[in-house]
Amino acid sequence: MLDWLKRYGSIAHRDVTAEPAAPKPDGARMAGQYRLLYTFLEHRYSNTVALTFGQIEDLIGFPLPDVARTDREWWTATPDTSEPRHSQAWTQASMTATPNLLAQNVIFERAP
Repeated sequence: MLDWLKRYGSIAHRDVTAEPAAPKPDGARMAGQYRLLYTFLEHRYSNTVALTFGQIEDLIGFPLPDVARTDREWWTATPDTSEPRHSQAWTQASMTATPNLLAQNVIFERAP
């Protein structure tokens, strides 16, 4: 029984002096209509995730705006935190976006 408690994290064996981690905000508030992309990126164990524009559209359920296919700034601009924006989907998942507009894909990398 003691082995089972140790293995599965009994309260008796946890470090109760450690500060609890601050909860992350709800994905719905964080990324607005792009929250499904946020959820996908947030739950990846990999530090690098490569997605085509088509895969991103499949995830979010609607087409990316035309500017996303022609303007690198759409992917790399710092999000305004006063209202949900598309770039919060990856920035609040602790990732950066590096688009390749010719290849129509984006490399998301975990920020240090």
